[in-house]
Amino acid sequence: MEALQSGIDVFFVLSGAILVFAMHSGFAFLEVGTVRHKNQVNALVKILVDFAISTVAYFFIGYSVAYGVDFLVNAAVLTGDATAEGYQFGKSGYDLVKFFFLLTFAAAIPAIISGGIAERMKFWPQLFASGVIVAVIYPLFEGMTWGDRLGFQSWIEASFGYAFNDFAGSIVVHAVGGWIALGAVVMLGARQGRYTASGKAVGIPPSNIPFLALGSWLLCIGWFGFNVMSAQAVGDINGLVALNSLMAMVGGIITALIAGRNDPGFVHNGALAGLVAVCAGSNVFHPLGALATGAIAGVIFVFLFQACHNRWKIDDVLGVWPLHGLCGLWGGIACGIFGLEAFGGLGGVGFMSQLVGSLTGAAFAAVAGFVIYGILRAVVGIRLSEEDEFRGADLSIHHIGANPEEDIVSR
Repeated sequence: MEALQSGIDVFFVLSGAILVFAMHSGFAFLEVGTVRHKNQVNALVKILVDFAISTVAYFFIGYSVAYGVDFLVNAAVLTGDATAEGYQFGKSGYDLVKFFFLLTFAAAIPAIISGGIAERMKFWPQLFASGVIVAVIYPLFEGMTWGDRLGFQSWIEASFGYAFNDFAGSIVVHAVGGWIALGAVVMLGARQGRYTASGKAVGIPPSNIPFLALGSWLLCIGWFGFNVMSAQAVGDINGLVALNSLMAMVGGIITALIAGRNDPGFVHNGALAGLVAVCAGSNVFHPLGALATGAIAGVIFVFLFQACHNRWKIDDVLGVWPLHGLCGLWGGIACGIFGLEAFGGLGGVGFMSQLVGSLTGAAFAAVAGFVIYGILRAVVGIRLSEEDEFRGADLSIHHIGANPEEDIVSR
């Protein structure tokens, strides 16, 4: 029975890892559908290569930073058949699939950032930034929240009576990714032609709405692995997490539809806004609280996406700061509201714990983003030349367009 239980847990976590890995194709197609045709290949290559860089960085450095565990022991120890001094790995390779699962979260940070810096970021400096972020920056806050690093959770609980609850990463993943992206976007500056000399925004339409929609659908489907399987064991799975995720998603869709005046980009991103926001409290919300959290997130995304581009002149191509940074921040705080028993939640959370924990994550990520991309800009440069940006990242970096046969015919 013990062997069967460990095998079931391994399969459960592996299934979650595969679902979240599939979400990276959603990130890719969401970007492909949003950017101009001349930058579609770059979007696809970036997401895939970022995942590869993230895997290496997290395997050798990041996982150890977060949890104090490394994999530089023999395979018998890794699979739980032998014991290494200082750490006992789970039976049937449980800790190996757990690594895979948590890696897919870590690799989501560069995937989130990719959408904000699209169409004008140099390729190799971004890969370097991805490696640093996944090796050091993200795991540090991951370990503070989901581990026992730096005594952060002990301090939160001692100060405010409750630990900081972020069940599936509204703050750890989404807010951290979104606020790092803000630094990257500001350091890069706006795309050519995005604003007139007087500062008026010039609309750049998406290249392919069906691809954009496909990206949203893939992310929505994978998100149920992202949230539900954050339990990390079959015995801890709870259908409440699934229903809360569903309710938050549809809440975001409906309010984004209304606030965005039927715009398909807002509708499909509204679903994601709701899912971003529900991650933190999906294990403690009542479904009505999840619906309200997602509905508010849909409105936050629409209005702050517009303000970001039109009022503040921040050219965040996919709106990753409003979507992940701000909706993620709202989700962390919302857990301290709708997770309370007074609002039908399960309790065990506190408003001040959630507020302080959420703001700490956002501030940490914002500083990290400005520092990393500021240093890269000063040392090697982070932006494509005007000529390369005009040609598009596909031809300038990868030397091939999204439809090579058509390019040959057109010549």
